[in-house]
Amino acid sequence: MTPLGDHLILTTLLVLAASFTGAAAGFGSATVMMPVLSLFWPVRAALLFTGVIHLCGNLWKVLLFRKGFSPRLVIAFGLPGIAAGFAGASLAGVLPELPLKRILGAFLLGYVFFLLAKRNPALPATTPAAAAGGAISGLLAGIFGMGGAVRAAFLSGFGLPPEAYLFTSGAIALCIDASRVWRYLWLWSESGAGLLLPLAAAVPASLAGSMLAKKLVSRMPGERFRVMVALFLALAALALLTVS
Repeated sequence: MTPLGDHLILTTLLVLAASFTGAAAGFGSATVMMPVLSLFWPVRAALLFTGVIHLCGNLWKVLLFRKGFSPRLVIAFGLPGIAAGFAGASLAGVLPELPLKRILGAFLLGYVFFLLAKRNPALPATTPAAAAGGAISGLLAGIFGMGGAVRAAFLSGFGLPPEAYLFTSGAIALCIDASRVWRYLWLWSESGAGLLLPLAAAVPASLAGSMLAKKLVSRMPGERFRVMVALFLALAALALLTVS
């Protein structure tokens, strides 16, 4: 493992690309960052760094995509997500990652076929489904740093227009991120010592990526946006099924 300050330019470019992906699709920034950062950083440092950037990215989404706020969905997803995110962060490094990644990847890949084959997604648009989506995504975010794909799968069933979808997704994820990042810092304060320089460069890059995505999403028809979300889900599923 190299010092955390090495590869600063590459890390910043990675954050820029990941933040663009996350803001455009409503999820995906952590899915892009975690596997790459884990190649040359300790996993705990990668989880903490990704969690902070993910929290910032969701803050940008809440500020940039202000049209269409769904308090009911934020509460239904967010409250179970906060508790599950805290629990998942506590379990990080204890549970075996590979089997859970494979199960998640298979679920997402199957869901993509339903999403593309039907105009109305297969997952029900109900409060219990939202609570389940929040709990599952929070738990996976806490353990693996990647729970947005599950949240997107459940949230896409509610048929929100693009900007409302991104705002609501960002608000839900912000609640989960605040819970898990606090727990990471409590457990692994020593892992954050070398992250100040990478974060100083990465936080502005995450804002730039989100602003670029806003220009794209505001011009995109709803049906094309739905297909794009499905494609990002498929990429996330394939990554989880193939990356060890």
